[in-house]
Amino acid sequence: MTQSLKGRSVVVTGGSKGIGKGIARVFALSGAKVAILARHLDQAEAAAAEIGHGAFGVVGDVTSLASIESAFATVAARNGGIDVLCANAGIFPQARLEDMTSEQWDEVVDTNLKGTFHAVKAAVPYLKTSDQGRIVLTSSITGPVTGFPGWSHYGATKAGQLGFMRTACIELAKYGITVNAVMPGNIISEGLAGLGEDYQKTMAASIPLKRLGTVEDIGHAALYFASKEAGYVTGQTIIVDGGQILPESLEALA
Repeated sequence: MTQSLKGRSVVVTGGSKGIGKGIARVFALSGAKVAILARHLDQAEAAAAEIGHGAFGVVGDVTSLASIESAFATVAARNGGIDVLCANAGIFPQARLEDMTSEQWDEVVDTNLKGTFHAVKAAVPYLKTSDQGRIVLTSSITGPVTGFPGWSHYGATKAGQLGFMRTACIELAKYGITVNAVMPGNIISEGLAGLGEDYQKTMAASIPLKRLGTVEDIGHAALYFASKEAGYVTGQTIIVDGGQILPESLEALA
């Protein structure tokens, strides 16, 4: 799609599996120098080996600012800086309101929302020196647009990411840094597989395109936001869901 990512230094948080690994793969295939960040180095390195094309793993925990700052310093030293941050790390353990504990709420908020803040804060010093500084957040349709039982904490963080984005993009615009977000629908990944085959079939039936998305579908949307061609796009979102949020009911798909 674009050659403007060739040779660019890219960090993907939560890049060892699922959507993050799909994003990392798309960027690596586009010629970027991709660092896959995960809490466990062996998992990050395994994903990097699978992807190839020069991708490498680095350890970091987005719930700790010091950990992320150390990881980004390692990436910058190896790649000569950081041009693109894909803030993708997130968790979505199910817990209904009546059963959810404060600790469960905090765990999701610390990873998904505070983790986004930590990653962006740690990346900004490097992005300021780039002539193509880009931040791409992985949000979701769940929270900003839709809801699902058991994911009130997750939905709150994903909506919160968009509120964060709209102010962050204003603050960082003076440095030429753009901040945008991809909002996935139901994407085939390890996490979705855990919800069961029946769930996947039911969701596919409710999507106009009649299929679930792939992690690469999200990767290509992120690649656009990170490209030179998207240099005048900031504070925006792309919903990648096969049309899932559009039908009023299943009758609309008959």
